[in-house]
Amino acid sequence: MATIARSAKNFLMSGILKNPVPTLIRSPLQVSPYSSSCTRPQLLKWSRAFSTGAEGAEHVKWDYRGQRTSVPLGPWVPDIAVDAFVAPNAVVVGRVVVQDSSSVWYGSVLRGDLNKVFVGFCSNVQEKCVLHAAQLSPTGLPAETFIDRFVTIGANSLLRSCHIEFESIIGQRCILMEGSLVEAHAILEAGSVLPPGRRIPSGELWGGNPAKFIRLLTLDEVAAIPKIAKAVSYVAQDHASEFLPYSTAYLEVEKLKNSLSIPL
Repeated sequence: MATIARSAKNFLMSGILKNPVPTLIRSPLQVSPYSSSCTRPQLLKWSRAFSTGAEGAEHVKWDYRGQRTSVPLGPWVPDIAVDAFVAPNAVVVGRVVVQDSSSVWYGSVLRGDLNKVFVGFCSNVQEKCVLHAAQLSPTGLPAETFIDRFVTIGANSLLRSCHIEFESIIGQRCILMEGSLVEAHAILEAGSVLPPGRRIPSGELWGGNPAKFIRLLTLDEVAAIPKIAKAVSYVAQDHASEFLPYSTAYLEVEKLKNSLSIPL
């Protein structure tokens, strides 16, 4: 033990640790963030130095758009009723009308760029639906997508240039193609495909791919259709009360800029 202690003392007194061999230390700006040898700490130092430096502050571009629920398109501006609920991450573009007590749920897209999309009173377009319209219809009927009052559109459905009359139900994951027509008091089962120009008569239940007649609806089933639409409308109002009419994401952006000492 005495020998080891004496060797350590001689090593310390030799001056090697007092004057170590100088190593090349590069500043964070000299470390390329695209280099394969760039570690995570180096990348953080590089981004911090670039963001807080005088030269970096001039070149940092804050491209923060966020997601808008209502998107004008040329001369067309979406017409959304005051008491309609459009989820914060839903997108309504161009020639779209959403009437009173209606709801467009999370992740849905209503695209009125080529033609008009209309959602009637107390109707609901549930999660991740896509509604758009062709410029022209092969059947000669109006190419707009029209949803009348008290209609329920199930989640993950695709509607294109179709016409759905009042008090009808479209099940989940349905596809309705150009010129298709669902008459009043009709139901299309979940997962069905309604080909172009196909018509579902009033009071009938259809389903399948392609959709075919299954049976007539009972009076109780017909009476329940508007009740379902009203129930969804009441739930939509509860969701609407949890969101402000404007986004607050800009507050987080300002907070981030202040933490990086970047002028607002």
